[in-house]
Amino acid sequence: MRVQKILCVISVILLLSGCLYPEEKKIHQMVPKNDQLSGVQEAVNEFKKDNGGLLPIKTSGTDTPLYQKYVIDFDRLSPRYLTEPPGTSFENGGEYLYVLTDVENKPTVKLIDLKISEEIRKLKLLLQMYKDRHKYPPFHKEMAGGLFALNYEKLGLKQPPEVTSPVTGNSLPLLIDGHGEIVVDYRSDLSFLLDHRNELYSKGAPIQDIYWKETPFVPAFSPGYTLNEKGEPEFISIMEK
Repeated sequence: MRVQKILCVISVILLLSGCLYPEEKKIHQMVPKNDQLSGVQEAVNEFKKDNGGLLPIKTSGTDTPLYQKYVIDFDRLSPRYLTEPPGTSFENGGEYLYVLTDVENKPTVKLIDLKISEEIRKLKLLLQMYKDRHKYPPFHKEMAGGLFALNYEKLGLKQPPEVTSPVTGNSLPLLIDGHGEIVVDYRSDLSFLLDHRNELYSKGAPIQDIYWKETPFVPAFSPGYTLNEKGEPEFISIMEK
């Protein structure tokens, strides 16, 4: 009888351990990003110092967009500079890709929200299926700068495609350029950041870098932005880039 009770207790402990582990792992993956960013930043700085200015980044193609170009290679940091990738990182089951910005001057660790990447991937799949049947994407109307809204109903969607901003929680529209590439419309986020920033920008000046300067994130999958005559963010025409 005593043995049966012991076995019963052990079974309950194992059951509870199995139930709690996913939650513990989930909490580990949601540790405040600033803490993990600072830890990775310190590791990158030490790596650079010990390796003659080289950075611990993965190889990328020459046509890789700037904000997605310098992905941190945690294999080069571990275990000497970092015991393991942060819990919020893609490499450790998290939802963020750790990247570097300003690599020529002051390499700075920032994040890409992979939920945005996933929504873009899904939209690209729908677009490919549509183009297989109709040859061209279902352009709806030109927004500005050679970017177009999509006719979402022709893609079988109930509402225009969008993603959630990791900075403000706003809905950010997904647009398409003339080459079929999907981009994120960050104008509402940029307006918010401009309203809370003392630095002034002149008409025509590029402003997209304020995104990573003011937040933990880069504006991935983004066109260029500037200010119009009213001081509002607008797209830089892809024909001008």
